[in-house]
Amino acid sequence: MTAEGTTTSLPGGKRIARNTLWNIIGLCAPILVAVFCIPPMIRGLGNDQFGLLSLVWMLVGYFTIFDMGIGRALTRIAAERIGQGREQDLPALFWTSCVIMFVLGLVATAIVWMISPWLATSALRVPVEMQAETLRSFRVVALSLPVVVMTAGMIGILEARQRFGVINLIRVPLGSFTFIGPLLVLPFSKSLFPVVLILLAGRLVEWLSYFVMCLREVPELRHGFRWSSKEVKPLMCTGGWITVSTLIMPFMVHIDRFLIGSLLTVGAVAYYATASEIVVKLLVFPRAWVSVLFPTFAAHFGQRQGQTSDLFARSLGGLMGMLLPVILLVVAFAPEGFRLWLGADFAVQSTPIMRWLTTGIFIYCLTYIPFSFLQGIGRPDIPARIHLVEFPLFVVLAVVMIRAYGVSGAAMAWAIRALLEFLVMLYFSSRFAPVIRRYVVRWAVCGMVAFFMIALIVSCGPLVARCLAVTASLAAWAALAWFYLFDEADRGELFKIVRAKSKSEIIEVNTEL
Repeated sequence: MTAEGTTTSLPGGKRIARNTLWNIIGLCAPILVAVFCIPPMIRGLGNDQFGLLSLVWMLVGYFTIFDMGIGRALTRIAAERIGQGREQDLPALFWTSCVIMFVLGLVATAIVWMISPWLATSALRVPVEMQAETLRSFRVVALSLPVVVMTAGMIGILEARQRFGVINLIRVPLGSFTFIGPLLVLPFSKSLFPVVLILLAGRLVEWLSYFVMCLREVPELRHGFRWSSKEVKPLMCTGGWITVSTLIMPFMVHIDRFLIGSLLTVGAVAYYATASEIVVKLLVFPRAWVSVLFPTFAAHFGQRQGQTSDLFARSLGGLMGMLLPVILLVVAFAPEGFRLWLGADFAVQSTPIMRWLTTGIFIYCLTYIPFSFLQGIGRPDIPARIHLVEFPLFVVLAVVMIRAYGVSGAAMAWAIRALLEFLVMLYFSSRFAPVIRRYVVRWAVCGMVAFFMIALIVSCGPLVARCLAVTASLAAWAALAWFYLFDEADRGELFKIVRAKSKSEIIEVNTEL
C-alpha cells in the first residue's frame, strides 16, 4: 500500500475480465440502440436531413482528434504516477491537461466555424432551402467541440483509476442518447437544427457526468484549480506521438476502398465495403481489452517489469484463444450469412473478401496488445514510427495486389499488412520485455494451427462438410488452447473468473462503483 492507501499490485484476472466486460457493454449497447433507432429516424427526417445528421455525427467524431492524444497521454501518465504512489500529482496533471484540451477544442471550433459556410453551400450538395439551417447546425457543432475534446480528459483520469464500471454506466445511456435524442424531437419538429441542439445538450450532460465522477474519484480536485507548466511537455510529447497513430490507423483501415474505386470500379467497392464493415466490428473485443490493460501497463511496468511482461504474454495468448472460435464461425458461414442478408450475388462476390479480411482481422486484433503495451510503457513513438513507414508500403502493396487479384487482392494485402505489423510490434515489445520471447514458439505453433483450420474450412465447399470441419476445429482448438496455449496460471485465473458469481463478488462490484 502507498501512503494514500492505493494498492500498487497488478489487478487480478477477475478484475481485468470484469472491466473488459464493462467496456464491451459500453461499446456495443449504443450500436444495438442505433439498429432500432435509425429506421424511424430516416422516415421522420427524410433522406436529406438524415444525411446531414450523419455528417454532424462524423464531424463530432472526427474532430475529437483535436485532443491531440492528450486524453490517452493523461491516462498513461496518471496511471504511472498512481503506480509510483504519487497521487498528489494528479490534480495539477488533470487541470493542466483540461486547459490544454480546452484550447485545442477552441482551435477546432474556429476551424469548423470558418469552413461551415463552405460546407453548407459549396462542398455539399445541400438543397438551397436547407442551407441556412445546415449552416446553423454546423456552427452549433463547432461550439460543442471544446466540451467534446475535454471529455476525453475526464475519461482518461477515470481509466487511470481503473473505474471502467463508472465510465460505462455513463457511456451506455449517453451514447445511446445520440440516437434516441433525435427521435424525441421528431414529434415536435422535422428540422435538423433542434436535433443538433438536443445532441449538444446530451454532450454537455456527458461532460458534466464525467466531471462529477472525477471529483468523486480524485477528491483533491475539489481544492481548486492547479496549473503546472512542467506537465505540459510530457503531455504534449506523449499525446503528439499518439496522435500520429490515431490519424494514420483509420486511413490504413479504409484507404483500400478508395484504391478499389480508382483501380477497378466503384461498384466493386460495395462488395468490399460490406464485408469490411462487418469484420471491423470484431475490433470491439481487443479495444475493450486493451483499454483495461493500457493503464495497467503504465502503472506497473516501472516497478514490476516481470509481472507486467507476464500479463502481456497471458493477455495475448488469452485473446488468441478466445477470438479464434469467432473467426472460424465467421469464415465457415459467411456464404450463408450473405445469402440470407443481401442475396446470392453478394454471397458469391463478398465471401472470399470476407474470409481474407476475417483472417487479417484475427491478426490485427492481436496487434492491439503490443501496440497498447508500447504506448503504456511510455514509448508511443515506436508504434507511430512503424505506422509512418507502414502506410506508404501498404498503399504500394495494395495497388500491386488489386491489379493482380482484383477485389480479393485488396483483402489479401490487408491481411499481409496486419501480419507484418503484428510481427514488428511484437519484436519491439520483446526488447523491453524479454520474457515475451519465451512464448514466441507457443504463439507461432498456435498461429499456424489456426491458419490451417481456416484453410481447411474454406476448402470444404458443401455446408455439411463445413459444419463438420468447424466442429472438429473448435474441439481441437479448445484442447490446444487449454493444454498448450494457456499455462497453469491462465487456467487458474479462468477458474476464478467462472466462479466469480458469488454474492461477495457482486458486493465487490457494487462497492467499486
